[in-house]
Amino acid sequence: MSAIRMASVLRPATRGLLRRGMSTTAAPAGNIKTFSIYRWDPETGAKPRMQEYQIDMDECGPMVLDALIKVKNELDPTLTFRRSCREGICGSCAMNIDGSNTLACLCKISEASTVKIYPLPHMYVLKDLVPDMSNFYEQHKAVQPFLQTKPDVDMTVENYQSKEDRAKLDGLYECVLCACCSTSCPSYWWNADKYLGPAVLLQSYRWLADSRDAKTDERLQFLDDAFKVYRCKTIMNCSKTCPKHLNPGKAIAEIKMSMEARH
Repeated sequence: MSAIRMASVLRPATRGLLRRGMSTTAAPAGNIKTFSIYRWDPETGAKPRMQEYQIDMDECGPMVLDALIKVKNELDPTLTFRRSCREGICGSCAMNIDGSNTLACLCKISEASTVKIYPLPHMYVLKDLVPDMSNFYEQHKAVQPFLQTKPDVDMTVENYQSKEDRAKLDGLYECVLCACCSTSCPSYWWNADKYLGPAVLLQSYRWLADSRDAKTDERLQFLDDAFKVYRCKTIMNCSKTCPKHLNPGKAIAEIKMSMEARH
């Protein structure tokens, strides 16, 4: 992996890296907290390492993203991460914080003396906290995540839907494609080339559950093989880690029942 490197998070071996080869940026005396951040630059050829930064919390916002922005703006401009909305809407700042996949903008800085931050686990890393999302987005594209109506539907006017049918989409449309759930799933770690993963399957069910969509049979036929859906072993890490409090595991179960009804 000369161009990119697979992220390995939460390994005991990283403890040694914390003691050698790292640089620590000092902060003024005060309410100091240490942030230990995964660093890897493909252009240097150096191995991944953990780098510590000390931040005065009296001069920093309450969220992990606030701390990361402060590090980049004031301590180390080379630190690389994704972020955009700062409100849990875009899903850009997904990462592993203190052992859990979450959004940095929604994650409050813990009371621990050291906050450990890694990229999303079991994904190739482009640089520092930035994972390669290419495969994830291709899988999302494959489920055709858009409304497909009957040919005779007039698309120049509103396509009405009952309140009851609209309510079926609650808990599905809120997904921001942060990939926190998929990258917490062991089945996705080992079968990411074939298993679609909880985030994409939740997105797929969002359209299967939509009363206005006319391609239910085609969507289910696409999913009907041994890997795309059935690699899910109901471990439920996905529902536990979702920063939007959604339930991908339930959506996958609904897909399985719909597929069973076809046979």
